[in-house]
Amino acid sequence: MIVRRDGEADHVYPHSVVAIGIFDGLHRGHQEIVGMVTDLARQHGSLAVVATFDPHPAEILDPVGAPLLLGTLDQRLEGLAGLGVEMARVLTFDHALAAQSAEEFVQRVLVDELHAQVVVVGEDFRFGHERHGDVALLERLSATGSFSVVGAPPFGEGERWSSTAVRAAVATGDVVSAASMLGRPFVVRGTVIHGDARGAQLGFATANLECNARQQLPARGIYAGAARTPDGAWWPAATSVGTRPQFYDDASTLVEVHLLGYSGDLYGASLDVAFLEHLRDEAVFPDVAALVAQIEADVAATEARFATFSSSECSLLDWTFGQRR
Repeated sequence: MIVRRDGEADHVYPHSVVAIGIFDGLHRGHQEIVGMVTDLARQHGSLAVVATFDPHPAEILDPVGAPLLLGTLDQRLEGLAGLGVEMARVLTFDHALAAQSAEEFVQRVLVDELHAQVVVVGEDFRFGHERHGDVALLERLSATGSFSVVGAPPFGEGERWSSTAVRAAVATGDVVSAASMLGRPFVVRGTVIHGDARGAQLGFATANLECNARQQLPARGIYAGAARTPDGAWWPAATSVGTRPQFYDDASTLVEVHLLGYSGDLYGASLDVAFLEHLRDEAVFPDVAALVAQIEADVAATEARFATFSSSECSLLDWTFGQRR
């Protein structure tokens, strides 16, 4: 169940175990926290709930400095469902919510609406007006709110798993390190739109993706990966993120995906593109023939990498609330 409106969940479920956070990217640290929620919910006979925010609070409080996002809200919700979350409470983050005190937030959302028995947050979680709320405040309020608090420690192997660290890896094209922190390949979701058919003219038709303007994209370059079509099948995909410098001097960044062996019509469809390996940087070649030869090599490298790919690597994207895709 996805709950978006204030009060919509009131009195529907008498008890819950709740995690609060943005959960951008649903990396392995987030997965650990959600695992704590689902385990505690089973122990208490309660509903496993995640309260998350949309848009990202920084987009309201610091629009210029707000980070790019590792996924869409739909991807986040699908991932939470795949991890066993039974209800997602999507809180609309606006100036009114930002002005609400931490105490008001706890009473309105955690106590009155979600009837929390246990609240799970990361040790560095902050909430409420000017971020005055923290784990210590939650613990003080828990006595009157009749819930207990679990402060989850940082998780990681050598380096702490965080959305910031994943974002930095993706931004430099290090999709292998990003996948290690995410526990799965980094995936971009977009809508297939019409392009100028340049790829088809070269013999390699591409699906041009229109992505959310707030989406973090990998560094410019060519990647071996996989793409999931609307029927749920994964196909080997050689993906270009860049400006096509062979043909244009100054162009916007495009995401172009060549699905090996696929011949269907994807215009208007939603496409998930998994980035498995950075093959090379963008380059300008002496002529079109040299470019085509390099694309052929990129396609061969993609086929080789896809041979080791299992769709189970992207299992968090295979669920929606209440049913499998």
